[in-house]
Amino acid sequence: ARAAGNDFIGCMKKVTILEETDMARTDYPQFAAEIVAAVGGKENIVSVTHCMTRLRFVLADESIVKDEDVKKVKGVMGVVHGGGQYQIPIGTQVEDLCPEVEKLLRGVDTMAAGKAKAESMRVVSKDSWYNRFFKAISGCIIPSIAPMAAGGIIKGVLTILTTFGVLASTDGTYMIFYAAADALMYFFPIIIGFSAGKVFGMNPYTAACLGAAMLYPDLAAFVGAETPLTFFGIPVTMLGYQQTILPILLAVFVGSKIEKLAKKLIPQVLQLMFVPTVVLCITFPLTLLVVGPVMTAVSNTVAGAVNTLFTMVPVVCGGVLGAFWQLFVMMGIHAAMIPIIMNNITTLGYCPVNAILGLTVWALAGVSLGYALRVKDKELKATAFGSMASALCGITETTIYTVALTKLKRLIAAFIGGGIAGIIGGGLGIKF
Repeated sequence: ARAAGNDFIGCMKKVTILEETDMARTDYPQFAAEIVAAVGGKENIVSVTHCMTRLRFVLADESIVKDEDVKKVKGVMGVVHGGGQYQIPIGTQVEDLCPEVEKLLRGVDTMAAGKAKAESMRVVSKDSWYNRFFKAISGCIIPSIAPMAAGGIIKGVLTILTTFGVLASTDGTYMIFYAAADALMYFFPIIIGFSAGKVFGMNPYTAACLGAAMLYPDLAAFVGAETPLTFFGIPVTMLGYQQTILPILLAVFVGSKIEKLAKKLIPQVLQLMFVPTVVLCITFPLTLLVVGPVMTAVSNTVAGAVNTLFTMVPVVCGGVLGAFWQLFVMMGIHAAMIPIIMNNITTLGYCPVNAILGLTVWALAGVSLGYALRVKDKELKATAFGSMASALCGITETTIYTVALTKLKRLIAAFIGGGIAGIIGGGLGIKF
């Protein structure tokens, strides 16, 4: 009680200090201009978003930014580095400040401007391949974290309600709430496509169209169909791209290159109509023709390897699936396991594979818990605990994208935890 009282008094003192000084600024245009200048200017900003109290930047080159200069900006409460982001605590007025920062970035070709400082995906060449890759992913995913977390919470509550018989999955109430919760992940390629367009310097609306085309119902009907879809006589292997991220990232990255080339070749007076036309007509068929066969080949390899391993060495198979299943989900190649799981359940009444996969959820929940216990930042701690609760209810996306992927060690910890659980489960012959 004494500690809680001291914390409350401390918070009140901080509020008093903020009120007595000019920290809580309301001159948002000037405030935004000072912050943009302090972080290296418009050309150094890949993307910006905000949470409850912080501006969250993905920067081309963090090494050119001096933390002390940022802290000198009146109204800035500090600087936090984490998750591939440059975070600046502002306070609750950040919701009004962030739009002013975004206004300053409108019309800026950050991809072209950043080339002088960033050799690959807007990060400096001295960064590791992991940082280059996941800084790009961070810029694509971070804007959708809030609705993703909301969806995880809603799904968790629905799971509890159905478990205790309060609702059934066929009830209208359940379906309406589940649609609200699942919409983001189901249409993930569209949402991520839009964000990736900004990160890779492509028209974000054209990028979103690529994601939407991947989910188009008439094409999705060919997933698993006996008669394949063809493109000028070439067979197209259609996959279910819902909840996947890497296929759309690859598509937008390629599309950004095609768009830049098209702008060089097409006269400016015709670019408004014909650049998107060229991008869509080339990028989308290329995505289906290349991504489809590659993902199918990987899926078939994974499924064949799993069948063989589970027959010969269930311990090894359990370890591999337990460690890397969430990675398979991210890549969109997990669909190869669905027929195996369904066949086992319908013929045997259980499935050892499905039992192993459930353990990966708990491994990710453990990573969130460990991170929540170690991190000192209260906001990050709260996010980690929320991700853990979501993972325990079977929704792992928030943990993957907000905790595991933001630090290589945490991602490896998830692999190790899931792998150990899988080895134990395979050795014991667990079934579900």
